[in-house]
Amino acid sequence: MSSWIEDHTDELAGAMTALREQSDVVDAWGTHLADVLWEGGRLLAAGNGGSAAEAQHLTAELVGRFLAERRPLSAIALSAETSSLTAIVNDYGAEEMFARQVEAHGRPGDVLVLLSTSGKSPNVLRAAERARDAGVTVWGLTGAGPNPLTRLCHDAIVVPAPSTAAVQTGHLVAVHGVCAAVDARVAVLADRSRPALRTAGKTRRTA
Repeated sequence: MSSWIEDHTDELAGAMTALREQSDVVDAWGTHLADVLWEGGRLLAAGNGGSAAEAQHLTAELVGRFLAERRPLSAIALSAETSSLTAIVNDYGAEEMFARQVEAHGRPGDVLVLLSTSGKSPNVLRAAERARDAGVTVWGLTGAGPNPLTRLCHDAIVVPAPSTAAVQTGHLVAVHGVCAAVDARVAVLADRSRPALRTAGKTRRTA
């Protein structure tokens, strides 16, 4: 009889193949996100259970750092805002727990990343709807698609694995791939800004 680890490894092989076929999407997300964050925009992220932990993982890599030293980037994990979550659920119901935060924090041009292995979680779907109403770009990380979340998102990465654990592992790899692309793009943007900063400094000194 095979062990769980052996079975899981086989599942991950398929998940990684599917993710590799979407590597251009991962890179495009990271490049676009870096441009948004560099110009003062914000990333919002949310999910339930293990997906909530991965949403927080994503925002931590951006506010902190992933591969390279850089300035902190604005990112909020909505599932980590415990006082807001409990107040919203108490007053408005569970389906509003992320949507109301999106309405509060999201601005046109910002990005919302929603993680859901099923693509069917009502609170995640409500957040996607509210984000679109606010002009926020919505990206989804889901299991097999199409599903209700992929249909609401502007773009989605799907990991069609047979278990929730394998889907979530694929999502974490995608999160790291996006962060690597963000770092690469931010390095380019920072390099471009240096001549302008040097010119501005010279102008101030001679004024």
